[in-house]
Amino acid sequence: MLRPPIERWNTTAELRPLLGGHRNLAYRTVGLDTDFVFKSTKRTPAGIAWLRQVHQVARQSGFVVPFLQHSSRGQFVEEGWTCETFIEGQYLSPEGLSSLLPLITRFHEATERLPQRPGFRSSQELLIHAVGGDVSLDKMPRGLASKCRDAWLAVADRHESVIHGDLNHSNTLRCLDGRIALIDWDECRRDLLLFDLGPLREGDDREQSARIAWEVACSWLIEPEHARQVARRL
Repeated sequence: MLRPPIERWNTTAELRPLLGGHRNLAYRTVGLDTDFVFKSTKRTPAGIAWLRQVHQVARQSGFVVPFLQHSSRGQFVEEGWTCETFIEGQYLSPEGLSSLLPLITRFHEATERLPQRPGFRSSQELLIHAVGGDVSLDKMPRGLASKCRDAWLAVADRHESVIHGDLNHSNTLRCLDGRIALIDWDECRRDLLLFDLGPLREGDDREQSARIAWEVACSWLIEPEHARQVARRL
C-alpha cells in the first residue's frame, strides 16, 4: 500500500482509505480531535498554494471547504501528498445538485478576476496551446484533438471565471449544520462557467459537446479506456 507520509504533518493516527477517486489515492485519519484527509497529487506546490485564495472566496460565497495544511516544513506538498481537514456530512443526491446554483454563481462572480492556476490552461487557451493541467492534445490522435478544439471554439463567446471543475454529487456534502461542503478541488482552474453549470441546469448542444470534449482530453492519458468510450459521443 502506498502510504502518505503523515509524519511530515506531525500526525500519528490510524488511516482508512477513501473510495471513489479514479485518479488519486486518498486516506482519512480516525480518532483525532480534528481528522485529516491525505491525498496523492500530481499538482505542483504553486498549483496547490493557488487554491488557498480560491478556497477562501468559496467560503465567503457560502460553501464549507477543507483547509489545506502546511507540513512541519511549511510545505503544502510532501512526497506527492497533500493534507487537508476532513469534513463530515452526507453526499447530496444527483437530483439535489441544482440547489448549488445560487452559491456557485456567487463564487463565479467573486473569482472573475483571479488569474489562471499555475500549470493549467483553459479550454480557450488550449485552442492555441497543446498542454495544460491533465490535457496533452499533442499526445492525442490529431483528428480527435481537432474535434475537441472545434467543440471549445463553438462556445468561445461564453463567460469565464474560476470554476471548481468537477461538480458532482460525490464532491458535495450536506454538513451536520445544514451547510453545503464542496470538496475535491483537483480540477479547479479558470475556464468557461459551463463546465460547472452543466450538472446544475440544462444547457444547449454546444455546451454538452464542449464538456464531452474536455472529459476526453483530460482523461486521455490518465484513463484512456474511459476517454475512448466517451470520445464516441463527440
